Amino acid sequence: MIRVLVADDDDLMRAGLIELLTADPEIDIVGQAATGREAIDQASRLAPDVVLMDVRMPDLDGISATRELSRVAQSVRVLILTTFEQDDYVFGALRAGASGFLLKRARPEELIAAVHTIAAGDSLLSPSVTRRVIERMSQQPTPELSDQTKLDYLTPREREVFSFLARGLSNREIASALVVEESTIRSHVKQILMKLHLRDRIQAVIFAYESGVTRPAAGPKGPPRQTEV
Repeated sequence: MIRVLVADDDDLMRAGLIELLTADPEIDIVGQAATGREAIDQASRLAPDVVLMDVRMPDLDGISATRELSRVAQSVRVLILTTFEQDDYVFGALRAGASGFLLKRARPEELIAAVHTIAAGDSLLSPSVTRRVIERMSQQPTPELSDQTKLDYLTPREREVFSFLARGLSNREIASALVVEESTIRSHVKQILMKLHLRDRIQAVIFAYESGVTRPAAGPKGPPRQTEV
C-alpha cells in the first residue's frame, strides 16, 4: 500500500482528491491537512510515503512546507499539485525538494499514476512544466563552476549519461542514444545520483544547469510528455 497525505486548503478539492485516490486499492489515505503547518505536523507523525501538496495554503505555503519536510522527514516524497505553473512556483518547489509537479487539470488516471511514480522513487513533472524547466535554464547566464569538481567522481560513461540526463531524456531515450540496455542506464543513473549526493533526477537537472556543467544546446526532441526528468 502507498500511504498518502493530502494537503489542500480547499475543503471540496481535498475531499475530491481523497475520493479519487481511494478508488485505487493500492493507495491508503492516512491523513489530510488544510495548511502547510498541518501538513508538516501530520507527515512527521504519520510517515506517509507521498504528500500531495497544494501550493497556496494559509499558515505556511506548500513550497515552504516542502522545504521543511525535506529537512525533518527526508523519506517523505512530495508531489506538488496546483492550478498554477508560474516559474516561481515550479522552481521554488523543485529547489525545496519536491519530487514531482502536476497541474490540477491533469486527468484522474494521470494523478493516480503520478502518486505511484513518486512512491516508487522516481521523479515526475507535467509536460508543460518539463518544457518550462528546460527553457528557463537555457535562458540563465552560465554561473560559476564551483560544483564541477563533483564530476571527478564520475566515470567517462557516467558523465556521458549525465549529459543526457540533464537535458531531460528518459532512461529509454538514453539507452537508445547509447545503444545499450535500459537496465544499464538505470544502474548508471543510480550511481550518478549517489556519487553527486543528489536525491533524484530533478535535482540532477538543477545541479547540471546551476553549476554550469551543461547547457541545453540540444534538448529532447518530439512533443513534450509526462516523464522522468
